[in-house]
Amino acid sequence: MNIVLELFVVTFKVLWAFVLAAAKWLVRPKEKSVAGQVCLITGAGSGLGRLFALEFARRRAQLVLWDINTQSNEETAGMVRQIYRELEAGDALRAAGNPVEEEVLPCSNLQVHTYTCDVGKRECVYSTAEKVRREVGDVYLLLNNAGVVSGHHLLECPDELIERTMMVNCHAHFWTTKAFLPKMMEMNHGHIVTVASSLGLFSTAGVEDYCASKFGAVGFHESLSHELKAADKDGIKATLVCPYLVDTGMFRGCRIRKEIEPFLPPLKPDYCVKQAMRAILTDQPMICTPRLMYIVTCMKSILPFEAVVCMYRFLGADKCMYPFIAQRKQATNNNEAKNGI
Repeated sequence: MNIVLELFVVTFKVLWAFVLAAAKWLVRPKEKSVAGQVCLITGAGSGLGRLFALEFARRRAQLVLWDINTQSNEETAGMVRQIYRELEAGDALRAAGNPVEEEVLPCSNLQVHTYTCDVGKRECVYSTAEKVRREVGDVYLLLNNAGVVSGHHLLECPDELIERTMMVNCHAHFWTTKAFLPKMMEMNHGHIVTVASSLGLFSTAGVEDYCASKFGAVGFHESLSHELKAADKDGIKATLVCPYLVDTGMFRGCRIRKEIEPFLPPLKPDYCVKQAMRAILTDQPMICTPRLMYIVTCMKSILPFEAVVCMYRFLGADKCMYPFIAQRKQATNNNEAKNGI
């Protein structure tokens, strides 16, 4: 093809992509159904992972829950089973009153499966994935959510904690994806969700290991998305979730400038997950919550570094993690004192 003609075609496709993106802002796309589909969530025992599990349960997905904490994972599974029972009771009432207009998956066919898995250990991921394939079946949606934070300044952080942060927040995405992507590729059917962070798009002081791990997760996800496109696997979707600070307690004590905080408060976990679910179920490639994060990311990319530093200092974002780190250090000292260390 003549290069001029090819350039014209590419330009048209780029402009058409802008039109489609604008149309999605004006007209909300229809959400796809995940009823009966096997959805695997890592870090499902608490926080966002638990809320994601409950949202997928309400949509009649068959859930596979992974967490390192067996007890909290079982608690999430109990909540999921309760949702299944409520859906089943609702179905029975509708069936008794009026014929169901739309065929739905009977909730009696839905199950939730729990597995204790340390996603930071490659062998554990692969062995648990094999159990899932054998006991449950092929995974349609993989939601990489598990995450940890050390809460130490770089020079005070033990090497083991740095390695742990990188393994759980970044390397685990490689292991889980390698475990479940081959079948998705074979069927050209699946969805991979990466729960990263706004700190995977821009950084702040005091959490070097966490930022590096989230930047790594974002880079991994973007490269994987391009690989799926290059392989013409359009049936496999990928969604990157980058929320601002979420009020789950993970970064308890983190504070920006008090005059700015009312305009940019920590996100409510329910709101964060509902926004992410909308993006996932409409096959949106990426979502930043709140939308202000898109602007911040763009400005960081085009402004001189010193200008970014000035903005950080004005917002109080340059040392926003310091109170959190101080609290973690105090808690560690208290625990050591109690244990007589």
